[in-house]
Amino acid sequence: MKLRLPGRKSSAETTPDPSADLTDQLVRSSGKGRPTPKRSEAQGRRPGPPPPPPTTRKEAYRRMRSSQAANRGTARAAAARGDENYLPARDRGPVRRLTRQIVDSRRNVGSLFLVIAALAVVSFFVRNAYVQTYTSLLLLVFFLFFIVDSVFLSRRIKKAIAEQLPKENPKGAVWYGVSRSTMIRRWRFPKPEVTEG
Repeated sequence: MKLRLPGRKSSAETTPDPSADLTDQLVRSSGKGRPTPKRSEAQGRRPGPPPPPPTTRKEAYRRMRSSQAANRGTARAAAARGDENYLPARDRGPVRRLTRQIVDSRRNVGSLFLVIAALAVVSFFVRNAYVQTYTSLLLLVFFLFFIVDSVFLSRRIKKAIAEQLPKENPKGAVWYGVSRSTMIRRWRFPKPEVTEG
């Protein structure tokens, strides 16, 4: 009979178990492969002690407004670039992006809408029958051209969506494109991603 010293393992106990090795490998491979960062590193080191809590409701409101103003600038810049995470709901999705690209790639009669509307408003203050007559005629001709151009634009939008995005819902895309075409190019939001023409 063999005596066993305390703290020593027998040869049967020291033989490697293949199933145990497999389990260890699985545990190691399922891990993230790097040490967990400290809390201060994960949250980022603050430059100093945390600010004291606001003492009045007015001060709390002022702090909230200043933090919102700081975030608003970056969010608006990202939305102007066309970042989907910051865009309003009406501008999100591949259908709206394709519609914007179609509208921005062509010259639209509707982009003159604001100029013609400003001329019409000015003509109402001019007490001259000839000026008002010609302005009314100009408005009529503009709206005829605008309707024809909008029909061509809507057909182009529908055709592009049917060809490029057949599984997407095109609901509201035509009205979205026509309303975007009435804005002056540099005032459009989000900013145009394609060149004109």
